[in-house]
Amino acid sequence: MPPIIHVQNLSKVYPVADKEPGLVGTLRHFFRRQYKLIEAVQQVSFEIEPGAVVGFLGANGAGKTTTLKMLTGLIYPSAGTVAVAGFVPFRRERDFLNKITLVMGQKQQLIWDLPALDSLRVNAAVYGLSDAEAARRVGELAEMLALGDKLNQPVRKLSLGERMKAELLAALLHRPQVLFLDEPTLGLDVNAQTAVRAFLKEYNTRYGATVLLTSHYMADITALCERVLLIHLGKLIYDGSLDGLLNRFAPYREVRAEFGRAYSREELAPYGEVEMLAECEARFLVERDELVHTVGRMLAELQVVDLEVSDPPIEEVIGKVFLTGSVA
Repeated sequence: MPPIIHVQNLSKVYPVADKEPGLVGTLRHFFRRQYKLIEAVQQVSFEIEPGAVVGFLGANGAGKTTTLKMLTGLIYPSAGTVAVAGFVPFRRERDFLNKITLVMGQKQQLIWDLPALDSLRVNAAVYGLSDAEAARRVGELAEMLALGDKLNQPVRKLSLGERMKAELLAALLHRPQVLFLDEPTLGLDVNAQTAVRAFLKEYNTRYGATVLLTSHYMADITALCERVLLIHLGKLIYDGSLDGLLNRFAPYREVRAEFGRAYSREELAPYGEVEMLAECEARFLVERDELVHTVGRMLAELQVVDLEVSDPPIEEVIGKVFLTGSVA
């Protein structure tokens, strides 16, 4: 099956005014403007298969939102080619717009003072849905989102989590094939984030929709995405599985142990890098290749009461990648 998203050497360069500070700089800039070029996205290439849920990660200013805007046709690329569902996005053809949606956590499309249901009726009319079909889809999505009768309340009276759910409903009413989600859980509490993740997983399973998701909440990525794209300073530096990223950039496992008596750092040092030591508890970093041997030694030589082995937190791994700008 051909990829539903195809991106080849995609780039975006912005001219930005280069002005010296102060009155003199302002006067010079007024009479003789100078610009510098900012490379927001640099020769990014990737493909996404139909039905996949892919995480798109990067620090602020890395180029994530710029890339999404090129994929949805909101801005014109400076170079490269992109095809989504067989269409060239920047042409903004009607059939293309019927197949995609873009949800941005910091933007809203629902009318603030009206019930969400009124805005949904407008969306249904825009996409040419009959009243019966619109009502059926609204009911189905509202049930999946557990919105109940909230759609009859003015949007301004909904909680942030309820508004985000209603925004998702509005964006998915035309049942798009491709979902571009830019920070869909931004600012939500833990319960609302969990509800949105569960909905997106169910929606992907039920309708086979393709999802490209950006988020600063690593729980969103670990819950929904097996594959991740990492972008840093406009360049794609990793494209692969989340597990592969952990194996490649975090060659250690985290071992938490509780002992029958207190040990000093010097006594525990032979078993790995001691990250934390508090009375009878300790946390180590142990090389993956040495894990089985080291744990066996600990159990044989120390008074171990409880022991747990896990990967280091994904936030730490991603943070190190962004800090170095490389996964080499």
